Amino acid sequence: MRRKLLNIVFCTAMVATMATGCAHKAVNGDNGTMDGNSVADSDNSDATEDIHNMKPEKTEETISLTLWGTEEDKEFLEKVVESFKEDNPGQKFEITIRFEAESTCKAAVLRNIEEAADVYAFADDQLEELVNAGALEPVPSAESIASQNSQGSVEAATVDGTLYAYPYSADNGYFMFYNKKYFSEEDVKTFDRMLKIAEREGKKIAMDWSSAWYIYAFFGGAGLEAELSEDGKTTVCNWNSKNTDIKGVDVARAMLDISASKGFCSMTDPQIQTGFEDGSVIAAVEGTWAAMKAEEAWGDNYAAVKLPTYTCAESQIQMASFAGYKLVGVNAYSKNIRWAMELAKWLTNEQNQVLHFKERGIGPSNVVAASYDYVNASPAISALIAQSDYASLLRVGANFWDNVAEFGVTMAKGNPKGTDLQKMLDKMVNAVTAPEA
Repeated sequence: MRRKLLNIVFCTAMVATMATGCAHKAVNGDNGTMDGNSVADSDNSDATEDIHNMKPEKTEETISLTLWGTEEDKEFLEKVVESFKEDNPGQKFEITIRFEAESTCKAAVLRNIEEAADVYAFADDQLEELVNAGALEPVPSAESIASQNSQGSVEAATVDGTLYAYPYSADNGYFMFYNKKYFSEEDVKTFDRMLKIAEREGKKIAMDWSSAWYIYAFFGGAGLEAELSEDGKTTVCNWNSKNTDIKGVDVARAMLDISASKGFCSMTDPQIQTGFEDGSVIAAVEGTWAAMKAEEAWGDNYAAVKLPTYTCAESQIQMASFAGYKLVGVNAYSKNIRWAMELAKWLTNEQNQVLHFKERGIGPSNVVAASYDYVNASPAISALIAQSDYASLLRVGANFWDNVAEFGVTMAKGNPKGTDLQKMLDKMVNAVTAPEA
């Protein structure tokens, strides 16, 4: 597989200077409503873009905006909204916060774009479909925004040279949390060793095998492919390969060996974090969003590291990962689009990315925010940097998710029906690579 070396901002990343197209709709009036004409078709496109880039003038009208974000960010979003109002004295706002997971935001937006939020946070792999559906307004002053964020995050927010969203975080990946009370630095190098210790202690190592995002760790590490095809919709996948150095059935057998261990349990993110608290989970494959729960539960024994190797076809294989970015977009149908842009820009600025890290351990995409010593001192951030050498941007078609998840659940249960592994893999791959309905 062609692997992208991710430019995680926690290293000294080079900043991209991105050229961007003009907004695709012309602004009509101070409230940001649009007349539907393409700027590109206008004889006065430069003037239109200048107007779009200007901070909107204050008005006696109350500006109504809806903001979608994950429920875990409730307190953070409330603080951001209040500071936004304080930064715009004299302007009345009615800003409603609604909760929508970043992972499911695309589906919620596409159900009814015109009724979706003015500003919404989403995972970067959803960008192209949102752009193709006309659900995102291009970012004004894109060159300035690009200069403030890591190259990788800007690339993840860009389609065909146009910046369509504001980079929000650069830590949408996973690695291994572990409790130093039970594991040494040497122990966490291999999954085998960790499982033996968990078995001995009557504890669990957890990972969510009901999520295709995590299942990639095994197949991607073995050099098998899952990526978006040239049509931008379907997935290229050879996880059922019979003629590669490591075959698909080799990976499936390795997963069954892991699931057979009494020291392993497939759990969802909330279940894992509960396991941290009650002491039943002493290590887990998770992301930065779980860092505070792990640290609260384990105290001085809290640690994080890149993913371990696992035994497959009598070899030690380094587990891979999907990695990416969280973005904030502005709905192209917002009735107050210029104020929506201001809110999105405020939400993702240096100040609030620092606040996001302090409150929830979310790794910033902003290069200045990411340069602070206390950010780089985070065990989770350090683990993410180490894992980035084995990570690829997440780009797959819609059929990937449910079909791989179904396979993962079967593996987690130990293949209870004894289904032939090659047939199971063939069925999964055929469904993953099929054209979208």
